[in-house]
Amino acid sequence: MTLKMQFRLWPCLILWISATSVFSADDKTPPKTAKPSLTVTTAQPQQADWSQKLAANGSLAAWQEAIVGAEANGLKITEVRVNVGDRVQKGDVLATLQADSVRAELAQAEATLAEAAANAQEARAQAERARALQQQGFFSNAQLSQALAADASAQARVQSARALVQLQNVRLSQTQVKASDAGVISARQATVGSVVGSGTELFRLIRQGRIEWRAEVTASEIGRIQVGSPVNITAASGQALQGKVRMVAPSVDAQTRNALVYVDLTGPLGSARAGMYAQGEIRLGHTAAMTVPQTAVVVRDGFSYLYTVGPDAKVSQLKVQTGRVQGDRMEILSGLQPNVQVVVSGGAFLNHGDTVRVLAPAAK
Repeated sequence: MTLKMQFRLWPCLILWISATSVFSADDKTPPKTAKPSLTVTTAQPQQADWSQKLAANGSLAAWQEAIVGAEANGLKITEVRVNVGDRVQKGDVLATLQADSVRAELAQAEATLAEAAANAQEARAQAERARALQQQGFFSNAQLSQALAADASAQARVQSARALVQLQNVRLSQTQVKASDAGVISARQATVGSVVGSGTELFRLIRQGRIEWRAEVTASEIGRIQVGSPVNITAASGQALQGKVRMVAPSVDAQTRNALVYVDLTGPLGSARAGMYAQGEIRLGHTAAMTVPQTAVVVRDGFSYLYTVGPDAKVSQLKVQTGRVQGDRMEILSGLQPNVQVVVSGGAFLNHGDTVRVLAPAAK
């Protein structure tokens, strides 16, 4: 190699040595700490004793509904004394029917009874006289038998006439349509001046004014419901009601696969009425629950997640199953350990592996 060529290579060698020194110095520089992506607060899950509730929908309905109809046939209504919504007692007169013809027939029956009684008295006297004469030998046995038969026939006519009088008295009482039980009038078809037939429906009566809630539950929920369980109900009018489970239906509807739960209302009805839609919760008892603030739960793609913070301030994403909600707290059924720190808020802006700055834990 000539001296001229050596002088040309020296600048290149110096530049290579300088670059190597620079890269070596950079390699020895300590890595920078990752910058926190968000400042968060954390809290530990809490154990609580929560009541189990079963939400259901249904309708308010009359406990039992009685039909009050006409028993007399072909009589005209002369007076209607009650209207829909009136509260009545057992035996109260709800309507009256025209009774003139019935009273006339009763008077005729009473006259027939009086005539039959007089004839029976005479026949009895004839029988006693025939018996005495037969003992003295003046009457034959055949004549005595005829007298005794006439007496028995007269007594039978008296009984028949007395039964007819009783029948007419019953018909007369039927001209007053009375309540069969205490309760509230829910429907009225009776109209003054109309002629009614036997069995015609005139009124409907909610027996004892009792209203019940008929809730629909699925077949899988029947086994969790116990008779006597307390129930909180909210009617469509906004009226809050209290009740107790009286009975669970013995069968399931073949079309809907739902069963009815009959709930007796124990408090005042207020603005609630039969036929209203109502929502309710059947209380099933108390169980332990692991809870976190609702703000800690993040829903993504239809799944629920929690973010926990480890000692290195890094975030871990946990897929969890949620349960009941009370106030601002939510039950976690699975996927969470009790001794971890959960991000209370801001989880929607985090990803797995992010570094965060942790403030003081949220108050329990």
